[in-house]
Amino acid sequence: MNSAQESATSVVVTLSGCSREDADAVFRALSRSFESDRAADDTPQYVSEGHATVWTATFDVAGTRDPAEPVRLAAPVTAELQGGYWAVDQMQVALAAAFDLVEQGMAAGDQEKDVQLLLNSGVHQEEI
Repeated sequence: MNSAQESATSVVVTLSGCSREDADAVFRALSRSFESDRAADDTPQYVSEGHATVWTATFDVAGTRDPAEPVRLAAPVTAELQGGYWAVDQMQVALAAAFDLVEQGMAAGDQEKDVQLLLNSGVHQEEI
């Protein structure tokens, strides 16, 4: 795959406003569906306790592995997706299968779009 094709299928996912455990849950859910630049055993870590932390990973949505399943979160997670239109749309479909999501904003460019989502737990109390 050349770099133009690779960038057309890559989505940068940035997570904020959440615990490292919830960030890990989101990245693990996405890693089941897509190739990632994060190693399988790479778990988010706080760089400095008590300060806001942002976690980032890049996913290649060209080939889906396993469909996402509902994931439990302790609290809502803010996720920002950045990439080509098709790639971001594919990522949103995967996230919608795992989480209840609310689109909070979108900025569109010529070749890329940036979408901000609020991810809520995809597992509900009545499902337990």
